[in-house]
Amino acid sequence: MNSTLPQQQLGKMIGTIAIISLSLTGVIWLQKSLINPSNEQLTKEEYEKQQQLEKVQLNVYKGLPSLGYGNLLADWFYLRFIQYFGDGDARKQTGYPLSPDYFQLVVDNDPRFVDANLKLAVSTSIFAAFPQKSVELLEQSLEKTPSKMTSPVYPPYYLWIYKGVDELLFLGDVEAAKNSNTMAANWADTYPEDDQYNSKAVAQRRRQTVQFLEENPDSRKAQIGAWSQVLSGATNEEMIKRALGEIQALGGEILVTPEGNISVRVPEWID
Repeated sequence: MNSTLPQQQLGKMIGTIAIISLSLTGVIWLQKSLINPSNEQLTKEEYEKQQQLEKVQLNVYKGLPSLGYGNLLADWFYLRFIQYFGDGDARKQTGYPLSPDYFQLVVDNDPRFVDANLKLAVSTSIFAAFPQKSVELLEQSLEKTPSKMTSPVYPPYYLWIYKGVDELLFLGDVEAAKNSNTMAANWADTYPEDDQYNSKAVAQRRRQTVQFLEENPDSRKAQIGAWSQVLSGATNEEMIKRALGEIQALGGEILVTPEGNISVRVPEWID
């Protein structure tokens, strides 16, 4: 029995992350100029002070009631997140540690905001390196989200799909990933034949993933690949250390060239 995810299966799972990430960056590219017109560059210390102030403000917002305006507040917090995520100069200096805070505020105010919650989940697990928090917030969203509802881009079952990606690739929780993929398949099956999302085919692929995980429970190779992706996009020392630590704990080998470039190798014994 093959005990690791083959390259094709890993590619599909990484592809799920890539598609949502591209959607996230595309939305930011379209809206950034409207909500963040300033091109002023600051020092690292100034960016850190800005982030600390934003953290304080977000914590205050978490304690305020929505007063019946949850949807509007969720939209506003999402726009603030887009501004935060899209400030490339600042993120190069401080990273993305506030992603879970924006995610929490959006989920608290509008747990059914599927498209936003998916993008916030990617930012939280990939860019901020907090996959456990991403899973927790996706669970909160799923508790309040129906299996079928109108969503501009992604149907609700994608919340289960991405939760399964986090659980398998970052947390190594195969049983949880199997459950998430089963739920995604069940929800996708409630959609009609030949719908715009091709839901029946999605349901079939999710069940194939569950069967594959039952036969191949060792996910270390896939986890190393996922954390390598985080490492390649790391923007600060804290994220780099976190990714390197996770890779080494899984058995991956870190190679450093004389020029200082880092690469990751999966030992043959993991295969």
